[in-house]
Amino acid sequence: MILMELFWRFLLIGFVSFGGGYAIMPMIEMEVIKKGWMTTQQFTDIIAIASMAPGPIATNSAILVGCCNLS
Repeated sequence: MILMELFWRFLLIGFVSFGGGYAIMPMIEMEVIKKGWMTTQQFTDIIAIASMAPGPIATNSAILVGCCNLS
């Protein structure tokens, strides 16, 4: 059930986002912390890891948020 909710939240964020990956980080942070999926410190760590990994930061952060919530 959490996977579907994560999917829909990130799909909606993707539809309304303009300006690239770093521009939508506040939207992702608001959703993730509002839902209680992770703390602010955990999300800050996610941003650091996602920015070092190859590929778009928004996609990397979405993957990492999903992986952290599965365990």
